[in-house]
Amino acid sequence: MNLLQQELNRYHQAIAHNPNNPRNYVLRGMVQFKLANIAASIADFDRAEELDASITPYLWQRGLSYYYANRFEEGARQFEVDLQVNSQDVEETVWRYLCVARLEGVEMARKSLLPVKNDPRRVMQLVYDFYAGDCQIDSVLGVGNFFAPHPKFYSHLYVGLFFEVANQPEKAKFYVSKAVDDFPIDDYMWHLGRVHKILRGWDV
Repeated sequence: MNLLQQELNRYHQAIAHNPNNPRNYVLRGMVQFKLANIAASIADFDRAEELDASITPYLWQRGLSYYYANRFEEGARQFEVDLQVNSQDVEETVWRYLCVARLEGVEMARKSLLPVKNDPRRVMQLVYDFYAGDCQIDSVLGVGNFFAPHPKFYSHLYVGLFFEVANQPEKAKFYVSKAVDDFPIDDYMWHLGRVHKILRGWDV
């Protein structure tokens, strides 16, 4: 955590020296999110957008922050905009599903699941099929192996998130915690899993 605080301080200084650089606000917002400062992260992403409106469809990080701020309608809208420039990314579609599920229930989220056909990541293809109801949980969790943590991390994370919006908190806790604890990776989404645990009180 000290390293994240140091990184945050660097961006405080960078913004103080150049307050009109939107990139620094995006990067500081990402650090704020990693520190579980959700409102502060959204404020930074919003400021970046104010400085450069062209980045709006690339602010997927803000969509994630919206989810954890319980601003699900805005989250769904952010991911819909993102998909206009990145239509083959399963994660954008799945996060929209998660937001819609929190707003209108799992059945409506599944009915409105947007199509994605060409995500090159096998694990994400299986995650998509699982959310669509077209494959079983064992197929998702079986992808990769213990020595290839990226697929294992993503499969367990997204299975856990699936169970969260399905109102099965114990399963959600098991799979998200396993993703974070057993398959650590150097990636923003690993920090998301860690933040998820913090915000849900699972690290107590």
